[in-house]
Amino acid sequence: MLTACGGGGKKAGSQHENPLLSPSSLELQAPDFSKILPEDFMPAFEEGMKQQNKEIEAIVNNSEAPTFANTIEAMEKTGQLLTRTSLVFFGLSGADATDEIRKIEEEISPKLAAHSDGIFLNDKLYQRVKTVYEVENGKLEGEQAKLLQVYYDRFVRGGANLDEAGKTQLKAINKEMAELTTKFGNMLTDATKEASVYVDNKDRLKGMTDEEIESAAQAAEADGKKGLYKLGITNTTQQSVLVKLDDRDLRKQVFEASIHRCDQGKYDTRQMILRMAELRANKAQLLGFKNYAEWNLQDQVAKTPERVDAFLRGLVKNYAPRAAADAAMLQTYARQTAGEDFVLEAWDWDYYAEKMRAEQFGIDEKTINEYFEMDKVLQDGVFYAANKLYGMTFKERTDLPVYQKDVHVYNVYDADGSLMAIFYTDFYRRDTKSGGAWMSNFVEQSHLLGTKPVIYNVMNIEKPADGKPTLISWDHVTTMFHEFGHALHGLFANQQYPMLSGTNVARDFVEMPSQFNEHWASYPEIFDNFAKHHKTGEPMPGELKDKFMQSLTFLSSYALGENLAAVTLDMGWHKLAAGQKVEDVDAFEQATLKDMGLLNAQIPPRYRSTYFRHIWSNGYAAGYYAYLWSEVMDQDTYQWMVKNGGLTRENGDKLRKSLLSIGNTRDFNEAFTELTGKAQPDVNSLLRGRGILK
Repeated sequence: MLTACGGGGKKAGSQHENPLLSPSSLELQAPDFSKILPEDFMPAFEEGMKQQNKEIEAIVNNSEAPTFANTIEAMEKTGQLLTRTSLVFFGLSGADATDEIRKIEEEISPKLAAHSDGIFLNDKLYQRVKTVYEVENGKLEGEQAKLLQVYYDRFVRGGANLDEAGKTQLKAINKEMAELTTKFGNMLTDATKEASVYVDNKDRLKGMTDEEIESAAQAAEADGKKGLYKLGITNTTQQSVLVKLDDRDLRKQVFEASIHRCDQGKYDTRQMILRMAELRANKAQLLGFKNYAEWNLQDQVAKTPERVDAFLRGLVKNYAPRAAADAAMLQTYARQTAGEDFVLEAWDWDYYAEKMRAEQFGIDEKTINEYFEMDKVLQDGVFYAANKLYGMTFKERTDLPVYQKDVHVYNVYDADGSLMAIFYTDFYRRDTKSGGAWMSNFVEQSHLLGTKPVIYNVMNIEKPADGKPTLISWDHVTTMFHEFGHALHGLFANQQYPMLSGTNVARDFVEMPSQFNEHWASYPEIFDNFAKHHKTGEPMPGELKDKFMQSLTFLSSYALGENLAAVTLDMGWHKLAAGQKVEDVDAFEQATLKDMGLLNAQIPPRYRSTYFRHIWSNGYAAGYYAYLWSEVMDQDTYQWMVKNGGLTRENGDKLRKSLLSIGNTRDFNEAFTELTGKAQPDVNSLLRGRGILK
């Protein structure tokens, strides 16, 4: 039983003090996972909401005339206990969601939504904010001006101008959405686990390495299925094991387990997503917009759904011919060994692409992966690049408690030797972890609150058999650089106010630093430093490296196509108007993709609607296009850096100052133009970077 969390915060019948009720005494307020228990969260959430409500009430009842200091800045100081609890809890709910954590999440999510509505639909509070905006807008400068605008916009976008009936309706929508998004996320985690394919015949695993087969056997045994082999399913449609498996029937079985994980039985999410799409459309209409995408894009760089559509169609125009040519070439190649009647399917693409790549370039994934040992990629690749560009250094520490034994912790030092942050890595896949990879904060940077960043990166790399090295794919290598790009964005945060700090930026800019950082994975000096054989320590031979680099854009239309298709589905769902009913999820998907020229059974969406975690539970609704939009900016920024000397401290310091450390304090287009000299990002730079255009 959970006790009310008032004064001492002790659990009834014990001496346990709730560690969340006060800032952690560990360095930089890093969470003390050795003391935090699941039963601590709900009392801390309740007390946090109670405290913030009192703090808001004090602002509302202030008899002095509203000013920036006593209203806007005062709001930034509220809710510190609630924020501290939320950052730790939702870090765990993504990375290590035990049954206890999940139960708490389902209970607290609608309460948090109601709490937020209680603030941003508080008319007296809004009137104070509005008064400050009317009096001081245009007079303030820098962060103060930006913070005032952000708060005012958030109140307006959040429904502050609605009448009481409208506010009541909005609260009901937000509450139900909070319940559904949490339920969807938990159901998808369970469905992905249940979708695992168990193989009873080792011969069917031909194509996998001995180490991978041994790992599959250990994974099955851990599930109580001794004597079998487990092929786990990850969050995306395609599965990495499909590159290897010679058994075509098994490839099809794995693929279909992936795409059907959430459209049948107890894990069928179709009615749930239909309801979420309906609720979002209703919310947009209530707030005066045609659809949810129009409402959501107001404060993004893209601004409107029409601009996103034009962007997508421009990419599809150049992508489609290349995709058709790649598919025809791959099918012709496959028929040489599979027979003239062979028809290339989605579960065949990666398998034959890898064989064709190996034949054309004289390389294969197994040989290449021998040079990518996980810890070496992190230390001698990711950290090395950060040192070369920004002068940062990293030191692992084992004294800080962690929430799971495979988590590692590092001190991060700036170029002047000062401690700037603490960084956690959690790279191995487990059943309690959400799919994919991400970055977030346990503690956010703020000069106002006197806090420095405590940041974590999470991935889903299959853990090898005991005693074996963790050899990872090139996709995992670039993902590691990608997520650390997000980490850099947070590490370099240098803001007064937490709402503007670090990665609290427009969704279609937040992916720019991460995607930019991917470039260093293949940059010669960085690559040569980490790409060394895990047994001999020898660097990848020059000829092999050259062939590998040439192969990176070979048949690259698939990766772009699956991304474009997922973006199209996201925008399709969120351009629905209130009252526009969808009866059949599959039919809607096909019609939406067909309209964009992306209906292609050989290149399915990276995520189908039924398991699209990004848009239904991870905050990317009408925002998944951000990856492609940001990639245009990142390609242009990288070309600027290459033209100006590449991997140098001077370039790194310029990038840090101009883009990576500004948080949400400046117009991103202006900052981009100042750095690169380009008035507008060049969409063709994305296509050139992916090898689609010359």
